[in-house]
This record gives sequence, C-alpha cells and structure tokens, in this order.
Amino acid sequence: MNYISYILPILFISIIINAWIKKVKIYDGFAKGALKGFQTVTSVLPYLAVVFIMTELFSVSGVSKAVISFLTPFFKFLGIPVEIAPLVILKPFSGSGSLAILTDLFSKFGVDSYISRCACAVFGSSETTFYVSAVYFSKVKEKRLTRPIIISLVSTFLSTVFACFICRFL
Repeated sequence: MNYISYILPILFISIIINAWIKKVKIYDGFAKGALKGFQTVTSVLPYLAVVFIMTELFSVSGVSKAVISFLTPFFKFLGIPVEIAPLVILKPFSGSGSLAILTDLFSKFGVDSYISRCACAVFGSSETTFYVSAVYFSKVKEKRLTRPIIISLVSTFLSTVFACFICRFL
C-alpha cells in the first residue's frame, strides 16, 4: 500500500481541525484568498498579453530568423552549436516554443547527440526572462526593468556558453 497518497488528505483534515479549534471561519478565509488570487490574475494579465503578442510577432515577422542568422557566426566562435541557435534566441521569450524546438532537435539528431545534450543543458539552465519579468514587475512598485532584464539575459547567455562547453566533454 502506498502511504504517500494519504499525506494530502491528512494534511487537509488537520488544517480544517486546526482552524476549527482556533475558531477561524474557513469558508470566509478561502473566499478572501480566492479573491486575492483573482485580483493578482487580473493585474498580471495585461503584462502577459504583451509578452505573448511580442513573442508571436518576433517569430512570425521573421525577426527571429534574422537575429539567428546574424548571431550564428558569434555562436560558432563561442562553441555553441549552430543548430541550437533558435533555442538560445527563443528561450528568454517562450518556454513552450523552446520546448517545441528542443523536441524537434531530438527528432533530427537523436537524444544522445552532442547537439541534443547542449540543447537540454541550455533549456534547463535558462529561464523565460520576459515572462518572469512580466509577472514579477506587474506586482512590484519599482518599474525600472532594464537592469534586471539585462542581467538575466547576460547570465542566461553565459550559462549557455558554459553548458555547451561542459557538454563537449560529456
């Protein structure tokens, strides 16, 4: 028998018993929490819409292909395989788009190839910078975005170079 499956029900029941002992109105507390969650969603939604629209425009307009072709010699010089350039460029914008590129690289080169290992390391060692920034900065009063985004993009790029360097020896 799997005892792990009992953890959540026991935790849920113990929270309800604890709230009952402390005379907390459970339903009212839940409703207030749900309202705060809804307010958070409505305040973040415009920022996320901008990120999603700009990501799609970046891809559809052909700008991403132009940036990739421009940066390809630079990537090659730094030891980043040219085949993963679309992943490196798209990852700061879209997690699902970069996952689709990763899957495509697996099908083209196999999962044990050097290119796929580099792609996995890049995918795992980077973040969707603009998505996270949209969510984070929608809730804080400080709206100076430039420095944190540049730091995130530089650290993502450095982790990409380092990941490809490590994968060369694995």
